[in-house]
Amino acid sequence: MEKDDIRDVILDAMIVSTETQLKALKKLRCATEEEEPRDKSRSQIDIVFDILYAAGEPLHISQIIADVQRKFGVKLERESPVSALSKKVMKEDRFVRTGKNTFALKAR
Repeated sequence: MEKDDIRDVILDAMIVSTETQLKALKKLRCATEEEEPRDKSRSQIDIVFDILYAAGEPLHISQIIADVQRKFGVKLERESPVSALSKKVMKEDRFVRTGKNTFALKAR
């Protein structure tokens, strides 16, 4: 192979590589533009607050989890909200425990 032939092969390879990268970038741009902007995610404890506020009465953690799934489409693992709520109860922050694994909003 002559020097010019080698140069042409290298340039052709670089062109193909660059075109492929450009295609990938264009696909990425389209995918990003099609996605709807996401709302700022809310914490589990804020979602639980909304559930208890709407209920207006104490709820067992099983009912809270079921309501969160139904109303917000969020699946909670049992231990996480129980732990978070228990910490809030101990800090006397927004929630009270009215029974075993049963929570309500703190009266103002």
